[in-house]
Amino acid sequence: MSAETGATSVDFTWSPRSSDWRHALRTAVPLYRWAPWFGLALGVFGAVVLAMGMTWAGVFGLALAVIIVALVPIGTAVNFHNHPLAAKTVTGSADAHSLRMSVGEAARSEVDWSDLPGWSETGGVFVLKTATTAMYAVPHRAFTGSDDVDRFRSLLVDHVGPAA
Repeated sequence: MSAETGATSVDFTWSPRSSDWRHALRTAVPLYRWAPWFGLALGVFGAVVLAMGMTWAGVFGLALAVIIVALVPIGTAVNFHNHPLAAKTVTGSADAHSLRMSVGEAARSEVDWSDLPGWSETGGVFVLKTATTAMYAVPHRAFTGSDDVDRFRSLLVDHVGPAA
């Protein structure tokens, strides 16, 4: 609690992983969310076609299913490792006014709560969606304890609204 304003604040820091990006993309982008299910359906269809004796069509369907299912984690990992700031430690803080994050001296951002139209929480990651195409993935491991996770969630609920 800040003595001046009585507002809750929380500090956090973490080293990003490609799985953080994958959680964020699955939450925010329908293609990433539905790709594994589409791959599974295609795999079942390929297996049925293969069982019916249509070898080439069945093998083709199964191969496409494997590619579709693997595309999301592999593509995310490749993009993550090719991004110059992706694996660098992120530090941040949030209070009643805004959310601030920085990657050393290379990048800094401050986001007013009014610029975040929505957020969600999945797989131990807070996914913050901005009014533009940007989104932030803040994992629970960024916080020193469950009290800090709860304070951050409370700030989101108070200033952005309930999770989507």
